[in-house]
Amino acid sequence: MTSGHFIYIPMILAVGIVLGFILGGRAARDALAAKARREEDRVAAKAARAAARAAASAGGKDNAAPADSKEKA
Repeated sequence: MTSGHFIYIPMILAVGIVLGFILGGRAARDALAAKARREEDRVAAKAARAAARAAASAGGKDNAAPADSKEKA
C-alpha cells in the first residue's frame, strides 16, 4: 500500500458519510411529508363519508319539497 491510500481512503469514507447524511435527511423529510399528506387525505375522506351518511340518513326526514316536484300556481 502506498502512503496515498492513508489519505485517499479516509477522505472517500468521509465524503460517503456526508453524502449519506444529506440524502438520508432528505429521504426522511420526504417520508414525513408523505405521511402527513396521507393522514390529511384520510381525515378528508372520513369527513366526506360521514357527510354522505348524514345526508343519506336525513333524506327522509327533510321537510323540503322533493327537487322534481314544482308547485303549480
